[in-house]
Amino acid sequence: MRINIYYGGRGLIEDSTIYVMNKLTEVLQELRIEVVRYNIYEDKNGINILPNTLKEADGVILATTVEWFGIGGFMQQFLDACWLYGDKEKIRTLPMLPVVISTAYGERDAAFTLSKSWELLGGLPCEGICAYVENHVEFETDPGYSFLIEKKAEMLYRQISHKLKNFPTSVHIVTNTVLKKNSLDLTPQESEQLSIYVSDDSYVKQQKEDIQELAQLFKGMLGETIATEEEFITDLKKGFKGQPGFKASYDLNFAEEGTNLAVQIDGDQLNCFYGEQENAEVSVKITKSVMNEIIAGEMTLQRAFMSGEVTAKGDFKTLRNFDTVFRFS
Repeated sequence: MRINIYYGGRGLIEDSTIYVMNKLTEVLQELRIEVVRYNIYEDKNGINILPNTLKEADGVILATTVEWFGIGGFMQQFLDACWLYGDKEKIRTLPMLPVVISTAYGERDAAFTLSKSWELLGGLPCEGICAYVENHVEFETDPGYSFLIEKKAEMLYRQISHKLKNFPTSVHIVTNTVLKKNSLDLTPQESEQLSIYVSDDSYVKQQKEDIQELAQLFKGMLGETIATEEEFITDLKKGFKGQPGFKASYDLNFAEEGTNLAVQIDGDQLNCFYGEQENAEVSVKITKSVMNEIIAGEMTLQRAFMSGEVTAKGDFKTLRNFDTVFRFS
């Protein structure tokens, strides 16, 4: 028999949630149950594949700490991943004990959130541990609290070993009707593979680039105006007045088209191309209409920025120098 503990806190020494998890683990191991703990904060990029670990479990403990409001981001991400990629047939068989220790207001609300979330996933929530702790030393040394934790561990053991049922609830009906996911009907194996892809940053980045490329292709097929390889580049080259010793790099992002014009300056050398560049000194979000005004000499980049027609981030001295090295009449 195996129970998985998923800890959604930050791993602070004074976090009494860790004490409760250790106590639960101690009692369960005495009952010859294998206990495996997953500290979500230790592998933030692997949260999407964490639901795969539920396959070997017979029961679950969801433990988190309320430090200011709610169950915390790590636990929420894990529950989201369970909804998107978890094996729902397996989750339906898993009793879950919620553990919420609070240093602020809201421990009961957080415990209810965990139980309700597990119900929506199709699982079997148990009556959990919910406490406000002002002084972690007093809490962890009180034999009365230790006794209560032991009883909760024994209750979870009985729930799993005797396969006790919960009373039916309307939540499962809502899950099967109103809350059906608007997604492909994937098998558990396909969901697992998808979760691995989603957790791979390089794969996700490549997919975004492919989608953007396809979007531009279809825009062209539909007759929409898209930036060509030479759009604005010829005008920038005509208006360029290089300055000895001046080096700069600009990203001109045309949000409505989803294109990015990179401008690199090194003295009297100018390099312009459509695409991404790393570590640009100035990143500018601009529309094509404003860019046309600048090229026509009716507007400067600095004035457009001051008026709020464009937004920019980076070195603002370099931003001002744009109008010095590019002069349009």
